[in-house]
Amino acid sequence: MEQQIFTNEVILSWLQYYAGNTTIDLEHVKIIDITKKNKNIIPTVESHKTTMVFTNAGMDDIFYRLWNAGLGECDVWYNEGSEPEGEIFNKKVKDMIDRGINASAGMLIVNPNARNTAKIGMGNELFRKGSIHYVGSEIRAVILNKMLVDTQDDICVISGESIAIEAALIAAEGTVIAVEYNGADRDTMEDNVDHFGLQNVIIVDRVDEDSMKDCPVPSLVFMVASASMEKELSYLTKINPEIRVVIYTLDFKVAATAAEILDKYGVTDVDTIQISVSRLGSNNAFKQQPSPWIITGHGNK
Repeated sequence: MEQQIFTNEVILSWLQYYAGNTTIDLEHVKIIDITKKNKNIIPTVESHKTTMVFTNAGMDDIFYRLWNAGLGECDVWYNEGSEPEGEIFNKKVKDMIDRGINASAGMLIVNPNARNTAKIGMGNELFRKGSIHYVGSEIRAVILNKMLVDTQDDICVISGESIAIEAALIAAEGTVIAVEYNGADRDTMEDNVDHFGLQNVIIVDRVDEDSMKDCPVPSLVFMVASASMEKELSYLTKINPEIRVVIYTLDFKVAATAAEILDKYGVTDVDTIQISVSRLGSNNAFKQQPSPWIITGHGNK
């Protein structure tokens, strides 16, 4: 079936249709067209009371995915056709998990328990288990604070799996390029992308022209310091001399020489901090987590 283009006129007609035939307050409705790439329906519904979703026919598992994400009690308002006319039906997501989308159309999803807050520093228990050892949630919150992720940012995340997921949730209109050198880590990353219902994550196995040729040019990179760090910096600053850089390391030598290394690639205004987090254990003793250095800077033309 040919993909319908949801123009401004089409969107307005669907809004008028639901406004005239339901009692739902559309003042604060969030509109999302998931026929376009990089549109994440699950986090959008989680964070908005009312979401108008435009979709194509043939999406067989959309309601199952919403239910699997804990959104089964949300109300769905829809019709049976591809035009904003006729009878409107209302069901819970949990009652529609075996139903696909049979026509290109707009539907309303109402989530009375929506929390319109950014997910920063999510608990590690929310991520899929696998080969990855996730950084502590408190440290991740500081990293994300330093990254200053914007809604439309295109971000490269190198060996920072949970960082990639949270960045993708925040950069809802951008793209996250998740670089995973290890095959098992790529599998876990794919599992997390599916678990969180993310459509704006591209997973690649290295940083170079071939693997990233179809990716947008990132405005920001987060990287875990490694032996390939300078090679990665060389390529990324070449394609975007103004790229912002955030580096995570547990190696004091890397932290101490970071400004010198970054200066080679035109990255200035380097700032280095160290994070220390201790957690009270069941034996009433504090256990200290690894204390990484976080290095930030930005490129200049």
